[in-house]
Amino acid sequence: MKFELPLIAVRDVERSKQFYRELFDQKVVMDLGKNVTLSGGFALQQDFDWLVGIPKTTVLHQSNNMELYFEVDDFEAFLDRLRRHPEIELVHPPKKHEWQQRVVRIYDPDWHMIEIGESMAVIAKRYLKEGYSPEQTAEIIQHPIKFIEDCKDGME
Repeated sequence: MKFELPLIAVRDVERSKQFYRELFDQKVVMDLGKNVTLSGGFALQQDFDWLVGIPKTTVLHQSNNMELYFEVDDFEAFLDRLRRHPEIELVHPPKKHEWQQRVVRIYDPDWHMIEIGESMAVIAKRYLKEGYSPEQTAEIIQHPIKFIEDCKDGME
C-alpha cells in the first residue's frame, strides 16, 4: 500500500487554486475540474460532501484540527508577500518558537489552517555561520546532530 496525498475540501476550487498559486507558488499538476492536485503533494476537492455521500452540514468549517505546513528559506520575503493580501486572516501574528523557528499561521479561503515556518536548515546554517559548533546548534534549535551535520555538509 502507498499513501498518495492529503485532500482538503474546498467550496470554490478556482478561488483555492488562485490562493495557493499566489501565496505558495503551487502549480496545478492535474486538473479534473472539481478535483485539483497541486505540486506540493496535496489536492483540493470541491463538493466533497457529494463525492463521499455525506450531508453537507457534516463538512466542518474552521475545525482547527489539522494544518498544512510549508517552510520558506526567506521568511521576511514571505511576510512581505502576505502583507499584500490584507484579506487573509491570521491565526496568529508571526512569532518565534523556542527552537528559534519563526512561524506564522493563516487561514485559507475555506478556513483550513496553514503554518508557514522558516526553514530549519536555514536556521541551522545561520547558527553555524555565526560560529556555533554543530553540538551547540543542535541544542539551540532542538534538532538531532545528524540534521545539523547534513546542513553543514550542504554549506561546503
